Amino acid sequence: MGDPLDGQRSPNALLKDTITASGATYETLAATIRTVAAEAGDAIRTNRSAVAHWVRGAQPNEATAGYLLEALSRLLGRPVGPQEIGLEDTSPDGAHEWRVDTLAALHELGGVDLDLRRRRALTAAAYSITALSVPASPWWARMAEQSASRPATSRRSVGRRDLEAVRDMVAMFSRIDQRHGGGHARGAVVQYLTTDVSAYMHGRFTDDGVRREMFSAAGELAYLSGWMAFDNAEHPVAQKYFTTAVSLAAEADDAPLAGHILRAMAHQAVDLGHPRRALSVASASMEGARYALASKRERALLGVVYARALAASNQKSAAAAALLRAEDDLASAQPGDIEPSRVFFFSEASLAHETACTLRDSGDLSAAQRQFRRSVRTRKAESFTRTHAVTLGYLGAVQARQGAIEEACGTWSDALDAMDGIHSARTRRTVTDMRRVLATVRGRGIGAVADLDRRASQYLAESV
Repeated sequence: MGDPLDGQRSPNALLKDTITASGATYETLAATIRTVAAEAGDAIRTNRSAVAHWVRGAQPNEATAGYLLEALSRLLGRPVGPQEIGLEDTSPDGAHEWRVDTLAALHELGGVDLDLRRRRALTAAAYSITALSVPASPWWARMAEQSASRPATSRRSVGRRDLEAVRDMVAMFSRIDQRHGGGHARGAVVQYLTTDVSAYMHGRFTDDGVRREMFSAAGELAYLSGWMAFDNAEHPVAQKYFTTAVSLAAEADDAPLAGHILRAMAHQAVDLGHPRRALSVASASMEGARYALASKRERALLGVVYARALAASNQKSAAAAALLRAEDDLASAQPGDIEPSRVFFFSEASLAHETACTLRDSGDLSAAQRQFRRSVRTRKAESFTRTHAVTLGYLGAVQARQGAIEEACGTWSDALDAMDGIHSARTRRTVTDMRRVLATVRGRGIGAVADLDRRASQYLAESV
C-alpha cells in the first residue's frame, strides 16, 4: 500500500541526489545513521524504508535530521549542511565547531547545557567527524591575536589572586572526577565556568600574563567538563566542550594545553571506532610546540594516546615505537620538574593502563595482561578510583579472552567492589561487557558466575 500522504508532498530531490553522490544504498545510509545515533546514546531503528520515506518528502524529526547530516558527511568525506539536502537549519546554539568568537561560543554552549528545556537538543546532537579536522596554522595565530586585542567589557579588575582561585577550583573538580566519575558534579563545573570564570575573562586584566593564564585555566575547566561528559558517554556534548577548550587554549597561546585537549579528542575517537580520524588528531597533538614545550610527563601522555591511535589503525610497529618513546618520556620526569597541575593523574599506573590497551588492540593479550596488572599494582586506588575500576574490568576481559574464566571472575569481582559509588558510563560499559561474556559460560558449572552476574546486574540497575 502506498503512503497516503505521498500526493501532498514534493519529493526531496536534493536528498536523493546527495545519497546518490555518496554511493551508499538506503540500507547503508540507515546503518550509518544508527551508528551516529548510538554514539549520542540514542537507540533508533532507522531502516531503508525510513530513508525512502524522506526521499519521497517526509521530514525526519530534529534529532534524526542531525544524525542524517552527520551520516552523509561521513559517507561523502566532507561536511553536509541541512539546506544541501532540503532540510531547515535547526542546529542548537553552540553547535558549530572551531568558532572564532570563543567567549560567545562558551556562553551559548553552557547556556544550552544548563537549560533543561534546551539540553535535549545538545545531548541528542551527532558526534561530528568534521570537528576532528584540526585547524590550520593561520587559525591559531588569529585566535592568539584576537585575544590579546579584545577590549574588556567589564570594569572588574582581574589579578593573580583571581587566577589562583580558578586554578584551585579546577584542581578540586579534577580530583572529584577521578574519584567519583564523570557523572558527579559536571553541572557544577559548567556553572562555575559560565558564571565566575566567564566574568573574569570579560574583565580588565592586571597584565597580559594573567590574561593568558586565565584563558588557559578556563580552557582546562572546559576540557574537564568535556572529559566528564566523555566519561559519562555524552559524546556530542564532550566534543563541543573539547573544541571550545581548544579555542581557549589557542587564545591563551598555550600550545601544550592545546595538545593535551587534542589528545583527549583522539582518545574519544579511538573509543568510538574512528581510528583514521583519531590518528590524525593524535598526530596533531604531537606536532611542534604542543609536544616540544610540554613537560616530560605530559609528553608521555600525548605519546601513549598516539600509540593507541596507531594500534587502532593497525600500525603495530609504529605503535610499539611510540610506546617506548612514551615510557622514556615518563621515566625522564623528575619530582622537582615544573609541570602543569592537569597531569597530576598521569603516573606509572596510567601509562601501564594505556600501554595495555594499545597491546590489547594490537592482539598481544599476554603482554596486555601484564601491563593491566602493573597498572592495578601501582595505582593509588583511593584517589583514582574510577580508572582503577575500569582497569580491573579490562583486565578481567583480557583474562576471559584467554580462556581463564575463573580468574576473570575474581578480577571482575574486585572491579565491582571498586565501582561502589562510581557514576561513570565507562564503568557501566565494562560491566555490560562482563555480563555479555558471563552469558556465554553459564552452562559450564562455574560457581562464581551466577553470583557475579547477579552483582553486575544490581550495579547496572543502581548506577543509572
